[in-house]
Amino acid sequence: MGRIKTMLIKRTTEELMEKYGDEFTTTFDDNKRILGTKAQISSKKMRNIIAGYATRLKKTGR
Repeated sequence: MGRIKTMLIKRTTEELMEKYGDEFTTTFDDNKRILGTKAQISSKKMRNIIAGYATRLKKTGR
């Protein structure tokens, strides 16, 4: 079993993917850097979770 993402994480990631979807990659570090410049995220932990979820979505082809 994996960890479940909250609706806040999913909603935020989906909104960012709609705006900047073509800029995200399948690399976690690149996505983390992109989020640092494109989004105003309050904590480092939240940024990392969103970057990881965006990476997963990109790898599955969304």
